[in-house]
Amino acid sequence: MQQDATVLIAEYWAIGLFVAAVIGLCAFMLGVSALLGGRSQGRSKALPFESGIIGTGSVRQRFSIQFYLVAMLFVIFDIEAMFLFAWAVSVREVGWNGFWGAAVFIVVLLAGLVYDRRAGALDWAPQGSDRLHRGGRP
Repeated sequence: MQQDATVLIAEYWAIGLFVAAVIGLCAFMLGVSALLGGRSQGRSKALPFESGIIGTGSVRQRFSIQFYLVAMLFVIFDIEAMFLFAWAVSVREVGWNGFWGAAVFIVVLLAGLVYDRRAGALDWAPQGSDRLHRGGRP
C-alpha cells in the first residue's frame, strides 16, 4: 500500500510542481502590477476607448443583415474546414465510406452556398451599381 502511494507521487510530482509554479507566477504578476501600476485619475480615464481611439456614436448601432449572413457563412465554412481536416487525417482508416460521407458533406455545403448566392446574401454592392460593370454611366 505504501509503495503504491510512493509510485503515484513519483509519477505525478511534475504536475503538482507545474500547478504550483503557475499559481506562483500569477500571484507574482498581480502583485507587481498592483505595486508598480499607475494610479492616475481624470475625466478621460473613465471614457471607454479601443486602441487609443475614443469612441463616437451610439452603442446601439444597427448593422445590415448581410453582415450577419456573412458571419454565419464564415462560421459554417470554418467548421467545414475543421471536419475536412479531421477527415483528411484519417482518410486511410475510413476508406471509401468516409470518402463518400465527406463528398455528401461538401455537396450539402455547396448547395447552401449556391442558395445563399441566389438569395442575395453575398451581394454587398448597393442597388443599381451593376450598371458600372455593364459599361453604363454612373
